[in-house]
Amino acid sequence: METTHEVFNQPEPLVDYNLFETNRPLRDALKFNAPQLHVAQLQELGVTLGSAEMQAHARLANTHTPELRTHDRFGRRIDEVEFHPSYHLLMAAAVGAGLHGTPWTGTSASPHVLRAAGFMLFTELEPSILCPVSMTYAATPALRSNAAVYADWGPKLGSLWYDPALASFKDKAGVTMGMGMTEKQGGSDVRANTTRAVRDGSDAWGERYAITGHKWFFSAPMCDAFLVLAQAPAGLSCFFLPRVLPDGTRNAMHIQRLKDKLGNKANASSEVEFHGASAWLVGEEGRGIPQILEMGTMTRLDCALGTSGLMRQALGIALNHASQRKAFGKPLIEQPLMKNVLADLALESEASTALVIRLARAFDRQADEHERLMARLLTPVAKFWICKRGSHFAQEAMECLGGNGYVEEGGEGIMARIYREMPLNSIWEGAGNIMALDLLRGLRKGDAVAALAKELAPARGQHAALDRLADALPARIEAMASEAEARRLAQDVALAVQASLLAQTAPPAVADAFCASRLGGDWGNVFGTLGAGTDFDSIIERAQPR
Repeated sequence: METTHEVFNQPEPLVDYNLFETNRPLRDALKFNAPQLHVAQLQELGVTLGSAEMQAHARLANTHTPELRTHDRFGRRIDEVEFHPSYHLLMAAAVGAGLHGTPWTGTSASPHVLRAAGFMLFTELEPSILCPVSMTYAATPALRSNAAVYADWGPKLGSLWYDPALASFKDKAGVTMGMGMTEKQGGSDVRANTTRAVRDGSDAWGERYAITGHKWFFSAPMCDAFLVLAQAPAGLSCFFLPRVLPDGTRNAMHIQRLKDKLGNKANASSEVEFHGASAWLVGEEGRGIPQILEMGTMTRLDCALGTSGLMRQALGIALNHASQRKAFGKPLIEQPLMKNVLADLALESEASTALVIRLARAFDRQADEHERLMARLLTPVAKFWICKRGSHFAQEAMECLGGNGYVEEGGEGIMARIYREMPLNSIWEGAGNIMALDLLRGLRKGDAVAALAKELAPARGQHAALDRLADALPARIEAMASEAEARRLAQDVALAVQASLLAQTAPPAVADAFCASRLGGDWGNVFGTLGAGTDFDSIIERAQPR
């Protein structure tokens, strides 16, 4: 047969590399925020997650999506979700790396920073299986409000063993937790929830209730237990609802259907109904809102971490492609406009990494008043700004690959998967408006203006544009402390803190280019518009994934 063409000028895929060792921005952020941190675990995780074998499992978990089985062949209600074996392998890897409940039980000096770095690395491989991992992280400390439940479940929530069996917690070495808050009529307005909780006695786990109602978004329904919100006599309250009851019988939780989502394909998001399901009060009746807000702080951190990880992955793929692909006589990466785009993406990725690791440091140092304020302020700021930038970032990175970036090809088109995944972190756990409003509430806690000034002080004198923004920020906070301008205020705070961090952790080429482009006054929010005097080569070299 006559050969019609040969394949050439196509890049080799980005596989079999160490995600941690090659991520210089992440390593520098860790040195700055947790200088005593031992990173051997992250080095090992980076090798594992960058392997072709694990990438194949990520592809399989996304192409062979979860399937709901409501009944067995005899007509008995079973409410089980079946996953591809690769899903369980990925879950075992994430749990084994301690990305779930271990910060609450571990011995690391900076457990939240260590977990944050691992969470980012894992997101580069496969983000959607991290939903139950993130919820376990957020739900574990909340259970302390029910000491009896926490005594039984706490150690297993921090276990490094993953067990997918639908069985009693007594028979499992490790367990995971989910959450059920949102209802179809309310969305983020959980006060509109109609699910009801009626007293049903008490036992070793405390006050027991019968829960009747529905949840519109109920992610990871195969977790071992859930924290749910329901209306009790004293108001909206938080309850612990296990899939399997202490006597070994299944709880009255019925999975109605799985969501058909844009992305996040490996994760089973569902709609459920409770038909007198047994649940135990966590905390006090009527205190459900404060409890869910506390848990939301942690899941919102994970949204920002996840988007930062996806940015890094998309940037790595774009750099790998542009380094090998030739156009108009030379590699794409040597073309001036492509250099500008890639360098700009690298700035955005590094700034996001710097901000989320700084935020994780605040979680580690809650005994310090300044760190408590930073956690309160930077959580909505990071969730808003980084996640908002994520979708634009993914689109630009995809464009670097041209048509190849738009092709799914049975799950091998990773850039397409990233693009579909990116909007999720901006929507889940409170969309942009919710985050901007949360920032306004946070500004009323303590002396927020003084805390931000203290945060920016170490970078004073490093760049004129940063100094001007730092000087103007108190007046902007005063002027913009209204709902109508809350988004702009969140952007300003994010950019100021990112610039300050880069001035302290990144090479001058990175920090100067970030300040000049983002704080200079003529930024158009379009990637690839850096000034001609930018040190493109240094920025790109620092970001290279190999």
